[in-house]
Amino acid sequence: MKLAGFTIIRNAIKYDYPVIEAIHSILPICDVFYVGVGKSEDETRKLIESIASDKIKIIDTVWDDSLREGGLVLSAETNKVFDKIPLEYDWCFYIQSDECVHEEDHDKIKAACLKYKDDKSVNGLLFGYKHFYGQYNYIGLGKRWYHNEIRVIKNDKSIRSYKDAQGFRFNNNTKLCVKRTGAFIYHYGWVKPPKAQQAKQESFHKMWHDDEWMKKNIPVVQDFDYNNIDLLGEYSGTHPKIMADRIGNARWKFIYDPSKAKLSLKYKFLYFIEKITGWRPGENKNYKEI
Repeated sequence: MKLAGFTIIRNAIKYDYPVIEAIHSILPICDVFYVGVGKSEDETRKLIESIASDKIKIIDTVWDDSLREGGLVLSAETNKVFDKIPLEYDWCFYIQSDECVHEEDHDKIKAACLKYKDDKSVNGLLFGYKHFYGQYNYIGLGKRWYHNEIRVIKNDKSIRSYKDAQGFRFNNNTKLCVKRTGAFIYHYGWVKPPKAQQAKQESFHKMWHDDEWMKKNIPVVQDFDYNNIDLLGEYSGTHPKIMADRIGNARWKFIYDPSKAKLSLKYKFLYFIEKITGWRPGENKNYKEI
């Protein structure tokens, strides 16, 4: 069984993406790792070149910034890199530049890849998600956070990155049939210094919206306000070891005040149902679990 990792990145330094940690978090279980490096305003390419591993294969790309509707530029870039992965690899592990995998989950992932390698009914593998917010000791609980997503896919080029690259579907829009790995993705996109987070928001939303929307919805401020959030919980578990330095250097302060969370009665009721039963009413699943 051969596993290829892949990701895309642009302006990693400018927007403080933990892409080095993301790559290293799965590099030990990958036979090769393809990195699509978009033309950047900083030294992102040199950053990727600094990874001391002959597994790393860099693909230089230019992002089409005219694709501003629905984040389609992200799926376009993801597909560029996926299409470069040779067919000798059975599985392809897509990790975004703000995600990591815990080293304790490596064996689960490898076991699932081996188990379903020759099972033609399985197109991909499903991961649970831990979404961190504000600081590394808070985790998202509300409806805005998706519970699961596909991160390992069969090396079938009819599979395409879907919409804003959150997940995958076939090129005819059919959902992939997936099995659970029992492993988690640790998502750190909402944990970074407030200045870097604000800069990221200003850049990131340009991939979804036009200039008029940006003027109305993205405040012109220096620091991102982390207090505009609904439900968070305190996280007492461990993080991937590769994140230790980044977590240790997190100097900004954020203390969650649940009394400031603005929740409608409907939202509170739906969250209560989810907390008691584990079922999220109306959840949109971008996959078919078998």
